[in-house]
Amino acid sequence: MAAIVNPGDEVLIEQPTYEPLLALARYLGANIRRFQRRFEDGFEVLPGEIARNTSPRTRLIVITNHHNPSSVLTDEKTLRELGELAQRVGARVLVDEVYLESMFAARPPTAVHLGPQFVTTSSLTKAFGLSGLRCGWIVAEPGLAQEIWSLNDLFGVNAAHPAERLSVLAFAQLEGIAAKAEARLETNRALLKAFLDTRPDLKTVRTDSGTTMFPRVQQGSSEQLCRLLREKYETSVVPGSYFEMPAHFRVGLGGATEVLQEGLERLGKALDELAM
Repeated sequence: MAAIVNPGDEVLIEQPTYEPLLALARYLGANIRRFQRRFEDGFEVLPGEIARNTSPRTRLIVITNHHNPSSVLTDEKTLRELGELAQRVGARVLVDEVYLESMFAARPPTAVHLGPQFVTTSSLTKAFGLSGLRCGWIVAEPGLAQEIWSLNDLFGVNAAHPAERLSVLAFAQLEGIAAKAEARLETNRALLKAFLDTRPDLKTVRTDSGTTMFPRVQQGSSEQLCRLLREKYETSVVPGSYFEMPAHFRVGLGGATEVLQEGLERLGKALDELAM
C-alpha cells in the first residue's frame, strides 16, 4: 500500500475488514471510502456496490480473499470485474490472499494472474500455523514489485536470520505441513458446524474453506458474551467490534482440535447463561 498510495489518494476498502488495513491507509494520508459486504448477501463482494463507490480519484481497491472475518471466497469472475473497474479509473486492486492458502490443493490461482492492476499478499501464518516465522510475500507486476522491494529494504532492514532459514526449511516440507493443517481444519470445521446446528441463538454464513467463521448473535451485541467468556470461562473469541460489526464475533478454526472442542462447550454455556 505504501508503494501505491500517496497522501490525498482515494482508497476503497471493504466493510467489514481487517482493521490494520484501515489504519495503514489512514497513516499514509489516504481518503478512505468503503463498500459493503453485507451479512444479508452472504458477505459476498458485489461489483455493483464497488462501482457505486469508485471515482476517478480512486487509486486502490482493497479486499481480503478469503474474506476476513467471514471466510467467504471471492470467485475469479468477480475478481475480473473488479480488475475491469480498477482499470477504468487507473487504480490497482490489492487482494490479501493469506487465508486462500487454506484451500491447499483446491486453491485457485492467485489473482495477480488476472492482470497487472492486481497486487496480492500472503504468508505462512494462517493456513500453515507458522506465524512465528514472520514469512510472507507480495506479488505484483515487475516495476511495482521493485518499488515494494526497495521500501521493504527500508522498513525491514534485515530479517532475523534463523527465521529466514527456518522458513526455507518449511517451504521444503510444505506438502507435509499442509496435509496436517488441512486434516485439522476439516475436523475443526465439522465440529463448529455441528455446534452451530444446536444454536438457534446464532446465525452464521457457513463456509467450506477458510480458517474462521463470523457468527451473529440474534439479539443485541456480542460484547457481553465476549466479556463473559473471558472473565468466567477463560475463553477468547474476537469481538465483532474489531470488524465494525458488534453483533458478531469471530471464531478461529486453526488451533488444536481439543482446544476448539472445549472452547465450543464453554461458548455454549456462556450463551445459555446470557439467555436466562
